[in-house]
Amino acid sequence: MNIVVLDGYTLNPGDLDWDGLRQLGELAVYDRTAPELIVERAAAADLVLTNKTPLTAATIGELPRLKYIGVLATGYNVVDTAAAAARGIPVANVPTYGTTSVAQAVFALLLELCHRVQLHSDAVHAGDWTRSPDFCFTRAPQIELAGKTLGLIGLGRIGLQTAKIAGAFGMRVVAVGSGRSKPQPVEGVEWVELDELLARSDVVSLHCPLTPATEKLIQAERIARMKPSALLINTSRGALIHEQDLADALNAGRLAGAALDVLSVEPPTPDNPLLTARNCVITPHIAWATKEARSRLMATAVDNARAFLSGQPVNVVNG
Repeated sequence: MNIVVLDGYTLNPGDLDWDGLRQLGELAVYDRTAPELIVERAAAADLVLTNKTPLTAATIGELPRLKYIGVLATGYNVVDTAAAAARGIPVANVPTYGTTSVAQAVFALLLELCHRVQLHSDAVHAGDWTRSPDFCFTRAPQIELAGKTLGLIGLGRIGLQTAKIAGAFGMRVVAVGSGRSKPQPVEGVEWVELDELLARSDVVSLHCPLTPATEKLIQAERIARMKPSALLINTSRGALIHEQDLADALNAGRLAGAALDVLSVEPPTPDNPLLTARNCVITPHIAWATKEARSRLMATAVDNARAFLSGQPVNVVNG
């Protein structure tokens, strides 16, 4: 079996190994693959693994040997799953690897807004503390989380883990489900409607999938329902937020701060309004990227490929 990894660098920048896949067949790993090189590099492949390199219907049609597509992520919108299914090609993703890391990142982002650690460190290194007439100083208000209300929009695996961490900080947790089924009771979580969640929460954290119903879920009208002192966290999908509306709210002081690990276009275009918005922390989609999480992702990707080769595919998203 010939196995091709089209864009392996993000998963493995050098601190992991590809031995598990190498044991399954002849392996070629490319750090990155431009769209015009996909067919050339994957022409002889039986199994293709991709993270963000797109496999469109046209591309799939030009790969006659292709039998399996592995997505090195949970989201699989980079693959035309219907076109793959029409060819009898299973598409498998990695659904659960990042739960702990992403929930941890939620609080890394939140605590940065609460304490502005980097801002204060930079000030100390610039000599501001040395020149201070007092034993300490602040460059931004300091916020305590105990007693605050965290609103979770979506309560899947990551949302539940985030709720557990919030409890350890002494926060109250309210949530709204992202599905149509009636929410089941969850200890320490109060189910509410979205409007109530927005009005009551001191922190709103997004954990819902991106669908036509949730695209631009957070826009001017809903931001207006939030407290001016509230903070917004997004580690889910950038397009859940109307970015211009959020930037306008931050710049006008209608929202106290936002911390985002995802944007609607990644990497962002230079004119993205959030890049210059007040009190807006942005990280480059790294909430998932701890070595521990990437190791789990790698192991599951190998297990997926092995299961396919044994005739019992798992984590298949297209049939």
